[in-house]
Amino acid sequence: MLDSSDLSAIWLTIKLAFLVTLILLVIGTPVAWWLARTSSRLRGVVAAVVALPLVLPPTVLGFYLLVAFGPQGTLGQLTQTLGLGTLPFTFWGLVVASVIYSLPFVVQPLQNAMESIQEESLEAAATLGASPLDRFFTVVIPLSKVGYITATVLGFAHTIGEFGVVLMIGGNIPGETQLISVKIYEHVEALNYAQAHTLSLGMLLFSFVVLLLVYSQMNGKQMNRKLSSRNKGAL
Repeated sequence: MLDSSDLSAIWLTIKLAFLVTLILLVIGTPVAWWLARTSSRLRGVVAAVVALPLVLPPTVLGFYLLVAFGPQGTLGQLTQTLGLGTLPFTFWGLVVASVIYSLPFVVQPLQNAMESIQEESLEAAATLGASPLDRFFTVVIPLSKVGYITATVLGFAHTIGEFGVVLMIGGNIPGETQLISVKIYEHVEALNYAQAHTLSLGMLLFSFVVLLLVYSQMNGKQMNRKLSSRNKGAL
């Protein structure tokens, strides 16, 4: 059975994942659009920076974030000057670290969806008098719907399952920074395998459902493309 500390960790994890996913969609949309359409020489550099968390060990990223946001770090001194204090071992420190760590899981699906939009669709909207901003909201976002669904699911799920980064930057403070993954680790250390199993099984089922949703969306998109190709061939 789950106790009050387990339920607190579950609620804190869901709250963190919701906030991080919302922030990532706002930040990731212009970044993905720029990567999908630009021919700038900086495209490779920006794409590499966005994808870095995919290959970087979480403890390495967590360590450098801990140093950067610490009392002597550049970002830490900036937050102290702004009256925000230091971010390590706080909930908002977890939010910032999670946004950085989960960034590629939101930007890359959006970028793939936006790259598949035909230029003719944007040109047709332009000939009807739509401004660049109107074209983005009336053409780009609706045509990127599958990308937004995939990005939302992956961003939320990846934030839920974080361990290395959140342990480095957030520690293990009940009710403040103690997430599900950290709580499972704590149960294992205390040999409370039954409670660790309950939380782990919940995470396992959640991950399976997430992947099922993502692959169902991808299969549906591929099926629509095949049907569209067949219809064009028949005509």
